[in-house]
Amino acid sequence: MGSFSIWHWLIVLVIVLLVFGTKKLRNIGEDLGGAVKGFKQGMREGSDAAAGSADTAQIAKQTIDAPAREKEKS
Repeated sequence: MGSFSIWHWLIVLVIVLLVFGTKKLRNIGEDLGGAVKGFKQGMREGSDAAAGSADTAQIAKQTIDAPAREKEKS
């Protein structure tokens, strides 16, 4: 009684298909897939940016800081 058999899951699937319809379920799947692709792309860009900031930090260590002159106010 605690576990569901394959027949229980098939009945739930049929009810879900009847309630939502295949077109709406397809749209939900496409939206979910697009969100996952966007998340993966964002993670890739984030890791690229982190690598780029490490390069920037390395370049910043090699530069020489010079004091800036202030503008004279008249």
